[in-house]
Amino acid sequence: MLEHSEVKRRAARIRLLLLDCDGVLTDGRITLVGGADEEKSFHTRDGHGLVLLHRAGLRSGIISGRTSSAVVRRAEDLGISHVRQGALDKIEVFKDLLASEGFDAGEVAFVGDDVTDIPLMLRSGLGVAVADATPDTRDAAHYVTTLNGGFGAVREVCELILKAQGLWAGLMKRYLV
Repeated sequence: MLEHSEVKRRAARIRLLLLDCDGVLTDGRITLVGGADEEKSFHTRDGHGLVLLHRAGLRSGIISGRTSSAVVRRAEDLGISHVRQGALDKIEVFKDLLASEGFDAGEVAFVGDDVTDIPLMLRSGLGVAVADATPDTRDAAHYVTTLNGGFGAVREVCELILKAQGLWAGLMKRYLV
């Protein structure tokens, strides 16, 4: 983990927030339902954090090895720009997203919870692990959230980025009247 001042410096450069889904936007549990689909639960504060991030002009995306219609629906509800599911090669998807957006890796934050996320965390300007990530994943992170995946960790990252960029106070004006 990096010193807070270095984390803040890196967060100030972020233009694209990329997320793993299971264990980051959800608590990692998967409930199989009829057919080939699955049920997932998402935290409203994580969603509002992403809405605030988008309101500030930043972009977001999901890179997941699994495929679920619930992820597509949640992403549409929140205005998430990129959803790449069934990503067997997350590094290739990561490179493609950066190329399509015209961003360099230093402008990307990636949030993960398991060892499959470490390569993207290491390639990102800000690699984040959720509090309940695997030990190896936490060890590889620049920053580890205080909250668990699916329980506000994404909101914590959104606030970190928005505060580092001096955008938080302006976004809060509409709520603090």
